[in-house]
Amino acid sequence: MGPQWHVSAFHARADEDGVIALVRELRARVLFDRGRRPAFRADDGTHVDDQVLDHGAWHFIARRSPDGPPLGYIRLSTPETGELFQSLAFVGVERYEQILRAEGVGVEDTFEHSRLVVEHRARKLGLGAHLNAVAIGAAHALGAKLMIGTSGTKDGQHAFHERFGFRAVNSTRRYVNRYTEDVVIMVHRPADGAGEYSGLVAEQRDAFPGIASATTDIAPAPEACTLTDTADRSAWRPTLFDLAHDRPAFEELLDSGRVREVHDTIDAQLDELIRSREPSVSFETNEIAARKVEQLAGVPVQAYGTWAWYPWSGRLVHVLPREEFRLVRTDRNRGKVERPAQRSLLERRVGIVGLSVGNASAVTFALEGIGGAFKLADFDSFGLSNLNRLRAGVHHLGVNKAVVTARQLFEIDPYLDVEIFTDGLTEDTIAEFFTGLDLVVEECDTPYAKIAVREHARALGIPVVMDCNDRGMLDVERFDLEPDRPLLHGVIGDVTAESVKSLSHAEKVDLILSMVDASRISPELRASFDELGRTLSSWPQLASGVALGGALTAEAARRALLGADCPSGRFYVDFAELITASANSLAQRSPVCGPS
Repeated sequence: MGPQWHVSAFHARADEDGVIALVRELRARVLFDRGRRPAFRADDGTHVDDQVLDHGAWHFIARRSPDGPPLGYIRLSTPETGELFQSLAFVGVERYEQILRAEGVGVEDTFEHSRLVVEHRARKLGLGAHLNAVAIGAAHALGAKLMIGTSGTKDGQHAFHERFGFRAVNSTRRYVNRYTEDVVIMVHRPADGAGEYSGLVAEQRDAFPGIASATTDIAPAPEACTLTDTADRSAWRPTLFDLAHDRPAFEELLDSGRVREVHDTIDAQLDELIRSREPSVSFETNEIAARKVEQLAGVPVQAYGTWAWYPWSGRLVHVLPREEFRLVRTDRNRGKVERPAQRSLLERRVGIVGLSVGNASAVTFALEGIGGAFKLADFDSFGLSNLNRLRAGVHHLGVNKAVVTARQLFEIDPYLDVEIFTDGLTEDTIAEFFTGLDLVVEECDTPYAKIAVREHARALGIPVVMDCNDRGMLDVERFDLEPDRPLLHGVIGDVTAESVKSLSHAEKVDLILSMVDASRISPELRASFDELGRTLSSWPQLASGVALGGALTAEAARRALLGADCPSGRFYVDFAELITASANSLAQRSPVCGPS
């Protein structure tokens, strides 16, 4: 695989005003930062960053591809223009000379890198680190003994440079109006390496001769081509064909050209069926063949069982009849959940509200056979940032989360009964959602939904389970056994769903903290509250925590639905406490003594 970024370079001469003008516009537009630094935009709306230092400097421009739009830029100034360095102007001649003397270098060995900018659409992708390494590597290749530069501090830029081996110079930090933040002088000695990026800088040092002669312009981005999205984003229910009755429709589907893949493993499934039903049958003899003939009872193999058509993937899949399919699919549950309990669970209807974290519960329930019918509610669409914790694929982007989850459940068991609520739970739909439910998994983000779900569950005597995706906290409310139990164990007092509607954002945050017990949340989650909307776009969540939540809600639901021990309360399966030296069971064993 080639490099992620294409970097080109040019060494500007005094007569290259045209190219420099384009570079300056790029820099100024990024530095303007949507109004954060107004000094970089003129009254006429143009972006301005004119610096004499541009002439005689190396300019590096990064693109995604050689002919793509510029996404990032950095400048490296050489000793030939040392009298124009930004750092010199920032601290003055006397202080600048003191800094160089303290480092034991002269102006002839000092390079300056500056103006590292990255377009918004390319941020957080490693481009800033790559460009920084390019400039530092070039300075190393050109013989620098010291690098110097100014760095902002508001967004931790100085800390970023420290990772490359730069260090701040004492007593140089001060506020600069043009940048609307504190700025500090930083220095770097190539002889000391480049910190955690030493390897990357070394690569760029070696690559510098290859790009040093390349001259580039920054032509506008080529027009993007438009592709028509023909995928059916709403399809979620398979069509089931019984060839004894549906052969004409089945053959019409095969002739339609819509079938991308036919998947027929019915013979192997019959083998598994016989092995599951009669584990003592030997596959080394003709017994298995005889059992299969007996099982088919004269029905042609192609017509035995069901053909499931999945329109969202174009797959046509041949599976055993429903009861036999489920007997085989849950056979490995035996020993922990026996077949009578399995059948009992498949008769239950489960509601799941909120299908980000709730997706893990839904998939785990379907895998384990907890529920033969599901109601799924979520108004939101699946986004790229959900791929850090949801078991789905990039082809699901933009698809409603209830649709995504329903597809996943049907791909595990095409015989399930699934209903979806793609507008989430509203005052108009919540009563319909609760009709016929035996248990609810609540994984909503909003206080209103959390309380409304519990109000309806308590009124109908339906148990509610919830995973908080933090410290492995499982919440169980057995309204089926305790019809007068206070909502959320009474931690929110007399708050109702109706009263929550009028709360301010800050009051809602406080209410959520009360719901999850702020004194027991993890330090990481606690620290994130002040960062939401500032450095964090939403609550931090990990796939491992979500997977654990699916396991915890499944365990609680199975116990509750089978009448096993599952009391109301809160329970923690905290990895931070469980995976420690003191919890190591092996460490508690006595050492085995060898022969003396």
